[in-house]
Amino acid sequence: MSEGAEVTDGAVEVRRSRRRTRTVSAYREGGRTVVAIPARFTAAQEREWVARMLARLAAKEARRRPSDDQLLARATELSERYLDGLAVPASVTWSAHQERRWGSCSVDDRTIRISTRVRGLPSWVLDYVLVHELAHLLQAGHGPGFWELVERYPRTERARGFLEGVAFARDNGAAPADGTGDHVD
Repeated sequence: MSEGAEVTDGAVEVRRSRRRTRTVSAYREGGRTVVAIPARFTAAQEREWVARMLARLAAKEARRRPSDDQLLARATELSERYLDGLAVPASVTWSAHQERRWGSCSVDDRTIRISTRVRGLPSWVLDYVLVHELAHLLQAGHGPGFWELVERYPRTERARGFLEGVAFARDNGAAPADGTGDHVD
């Protein structure tokens, strides 16, 4: 599909294609960014589109990798929307120390920790993990009342299936090198 490739600044590879007539795309491949453009683009168009696509990709990744402050803000929004605002965490932070969990909650000090393995997953999966941990602020165990709260989030079943698939891939050697956790506590 790629008719030729030009590597610019070492981290970006531009792939020109005669088959591609109007569309431009960008994605991560290994340790580099690939920008696919039509073969007919001039050097100026290439520079313009590479810059534009790198900015779009960076913005998309920033949305998928929120800061601790953004996690807390998102948790507050989700509590309002799905838990009547009753779950109020003191803090929500990323944690690199959770090898088998997607998230955890300390009810005593109302802190929530989200595994860094969740970074980069779809936002609706992160939202599920946050709702799950927020529900623990209202129901400590995993009893029926707890699951009633969690299931207020409309994508609960889909997110659980997604996380099970990621855990299955990890356990069977098909996961990314950084691994993934397998349950929310």
